[in-house]
Amino acid sequence: MVAYMIGAIILIQLFNLQILKGDSYRNSSNTNLTREARIEATRGNILDRTGSVLVSSEMTFSIEMYKTKVEDQVLNDSILLMTNILESNGDTYIDTFPISINPFEYHFNSDEELNDWKKKYKIPEAASAEEAFYIMRDKYNIKSENVKEIRQILAIRYAISTVGYSTTKSISISKNVSRTSIIQLEEQSNDLIGINIITEPVRVYNMGSFASHIIGYSSRITKSNKEEFERNGDNYNYSVDDKVGQQGIEKVFEEYLRGEDGEKQIDMSVDGVVTGEYISKEAIGGASVVLTIDANLQRVAEETLEANIMKIREGGFGKAYAARGGAAIVTNVKTGEILALASYPNFNPNDFYLGMSNETWNAYNNDITKPLINKAVQGTYSPGSVFKMVTAIAGLETGTITGKTIVDDNGPYYIDEDTHPACWLWNEYGYGHRRLNVVGAIEKSCNYFFYDTSIKTGIDELSRYGKYFGLGRKTGIELTGEKQGTIAERSLGDKYNFVWSKGHTANASIGQGYNNFTPIQIAKYISMIANGGKSVDLTIVKNVVKSSGVQISRSEIDEFVKKKLGLEDTEEEHIDISEDNMKLIRQGMKSVTDDAGGTAYSVFRGFNIEVGGKTGSAETGKTEGSDIHAWFVGFAPYDDPEIAVTVMVENGGHGYYTAEAVRDIMAEYFGMNVQNIVEDMSVSSEMESYR
Repeated sequence: MVAYMIGAIILIQLFNLQILKGDSYRNSSNTNLTREARIEATRGNILDRTGSVLVSSEMTFSIEMYKTKVEDQVLNDSILLMTNILESNGDTYIDTFPISINPFEYHFNSDEELNDWKKKYKIPEAASAEEAFYIMRDKYNIKSENVKEIRQILAIRYAISTVGYSTTKSISISKNVSRTSIIQLEEQSNDLIGINIITEPVRVYNMGSFASHIIGYSSRITKSNKEEFERNGDNYNYSVDDKVGQQGIEKVFEEYLRGEDGEKQIDMSVDGVVTGEYISKEAIGGASVVLTIDANLQRVAEETLEANIMKIREGGFGKAYAARGGAAIVTNVKTGEILALASYPNFNPNDFYLGMSNETWNAYNNDITKPLINKAVQGTYSPGSVFKMVTAIAGLETGTITGKTIVDDNGPYYIDEDTHPACWLWNEYGYGHRRLNVVGAIEKSCNYFFYDTSIKTGIDELSRYGKYFGLGRKTGIELTGEKQGTIAERSLGDKYNFVWSKGHTANASIGQGYNNFTPIQIAKYISMIANGGKSVDLTIVKNVVKSSGVQISRSEIDEFVKKKLGLEDTEEEHIDISEDNMKLIRQGMKSVTDDAGGTAYSVFRGFNIEVGGKTGSAETGKTEGSDIHAWFVGFAPYDDPEIAVTVMVENGGHGYYTAEAVRDIMAEYFGMNVQNIVEDMSVSSEMESYR
């Protein structure tokens, strides 16, 4: 309906200009100026996998102005008429004039800036704001004595002097103008000099902060954008007012989303009245990017992650922890498609597109929780005990252990005279887990078992298998700013000038030390465990469809993303992992949620789907007892896994605390009623310490 009304108004405008008033304009001036103008292409939509539109573009009215050969008084009267119409309907217009009225005040960031401004406009150094105001009035030959009217005219005349315009280059006066103003401006068109009404697309983030770290945002082109384009040898003919993608999908797929601008000719008499408008080249809308995420699952992931973080902060699981932020990721373990990716806290892309105040920017930038950081791909964290499956797989595959190997956790593990770490259970309660096989070690998260396995297996094999599962390597996800992380390996000794020891290996075996990974890497790793050890390429883009309906090939998308993100080809070792060994790992993870002694049993007790899972509590070493990142990873259904879910909470205290979030996300995926899940959140003193 809106598009129909806009089209009708445009047709009326053209009919009015070219037919009804055509003779009048030709009689008033025998000389017409023809200007070429750009028709901005509509930016492509961003959709979820079901076709729900997450980001779109809407056509709106804007006002631009061209330079004309008229006297100052005629121009000033035209500007006053235009601004009065806009203000009467609540529409805004360009206004950077640095003096306000009622009272008169300068608005500069520093005295130096004010003094430079006075010199530029030949204003006496000692002039007050009021004196400078009237000097500027006289500079532009404004005859009005009404202070408000003078200020309105000065806003536009000052913008013209700072931004510049010509008979062929316009200045943007007002955007997103109401239809009421447009109609009134049309009615007064004979008295509006150099004014041209255009329609142009405006980006609309339909769901506010929803999926903001995936979508990113677009905003006015910057100097750094231009420099980046030049470095890449790209020339897209952007104008100074263009909006470009700055983060996320908006940035990565800028070339596809932008479309191709059109051209039109505008006929204008020498006294500044538009007499005709003709399209010489149609604009071509941008391509739409279809994501792999499901909007409903994404919403639940975001809400569940936030609720989990708030509960941890408020001490809902026992002791309260800082819980500054976190990430939640849902993957299809067979295809590598990302079904949901949440980072908390998030931000509102509309703030960036529309332009924000210094207060809003400072609130984002100074927030200790770092809302502008996509923690799922840009944050690196020690994984804690969720790494233990790597240690187990390395031990099993190298023959260091078998499914029948028993390790007796009966105290500190003696490595050498100075190094004898103990299991968390011994450190907390003074006794060990005693005799465990690999399944039991995963179920109870026994550090002692993995110390022993890693020392006998060696760091080289641990890092080899860790890399195979994608740890310490970029996944190549189609998002900006992905970090590589670090995997513990012998070469770090040379890098940091120390000799790698067995103590370093033991520490690495339980996901501590030099192991630092992004949640997206952990999501890939757990997906591979769920699917039997097969490598998967994670993706968040399902397809790209041109405005013509033509779908871009997957190979073209992959090559484009690789170039855009500067991803290098790396030789990845393929390892055929025994299915029997993978079954042991998954069996251990099932015990975590299904056996009474499992570290997440009370959370998943009564859950309708069998789940494999693992808790992880990673000490950062910054502040004793408080900086502990909490992880829970899981996959389901156990017998034929479809999805893997990864949740990480910064400073979340214990991995057990995040298991509830994973459960609720799984419940949404499998169509359960979360309220019907049997919940027993009573935490025993032993359970609260599980790693």
